Amino acid sequence: MSLFMPQSEMWDLPLPGERGQRHIPHWFGNLAFAVVGFLCKLLWRYRVDGRENLRAFKDVSGVLVVCNHTSFLDVVFMYLSARPSQWIRLMGRDSLFDNAGGLLGQALSRVGAFPVKRDSADRGAIKRATSMLKSGELVGILPEGTRRGRGTAEMKLHSGAAFIARMGKAPILPMTVRNAELVKQKGKWLRFPKITVEFGQPLLVGDFDFFPKEERLDACTWYAMRECFALSQRIPAEEVDMAALFPSAKDYSAAFAEHPVERHSSAEVAAALAKAKQEKQ
Repeated sequence: MSLFMPQSEMWDLPLPGERGQRHIPHWFGNLAFAVVGFLCKLLWRYRVDGRENLRAFKDVSGVLVVCNHTSFLDVVFMYLSARPSQWIRLMGRDSLFDNAGGLLGQALSRVGAFPVKRDSADRGAIKRATSMLKSGELVGILPEGTRRGRGTAEMKLHSGAAFIARMGKAPILPMTVRNAELVKQKGKWLRFPKITVEFGQPLLVGDFDFFPKEERLDACTWYAMRECFALSQRIPAEEVDMAALFPSAKDYSAAFAEHPVERHSSAEVAAALAKAKQEKQ
């Protein structure tokens, strides 16, 4: 493998792999994890809660990890939280891959990230993410698309997350990066609060089939994001004010109050997926 592989080539290569198999080389990702992980541990004393919910799917199934987006550090801690035994392949806006003459894109690609065209149905990105999930990889998505607090007039929810999970036949795992938004606030100095990454319990897209077909993906993404904000705010999901967070999105609170979605543990879902996988062999 050459030192500077074309970015587009890495987007379509798997991250997991043994010696002799064609995959994204691990040396850069391991170096990034060691250096960045050490600095983040030193500066923000970060910890990961609920990591067993992610580990349960190792060597069993792909997982779509979704997170609310409050800071530029969210993706850093998403990546660090899965290492060293797993890798989250992050979907990032395409303009990032052209920064610094493509050097940032080279670095992002080497840790498994791949681009998506924002505010459009990027079939290439969807196809890549779906393929990764079917291959048993972890894919990380920020359904809000942009960070809160950047002056955006209105935050939107993008249902592509649920669509990718359905196409990739993978569970959705909500997570949050708590206190990252305090690191750099407008007009203030850099701060170093203690940061906590937390993984919740998995969701199955099929559990939302009681909705009309045209609403299932929107409702599933809405529910997944409510779980993320519940983790972030450390309150029951039913207490999250989704109408205030996403004024333009349909509020499904009443629908879920009337028809609660079944709760699953990661161990339960992983066991069911492992059994189904074994039966197919």
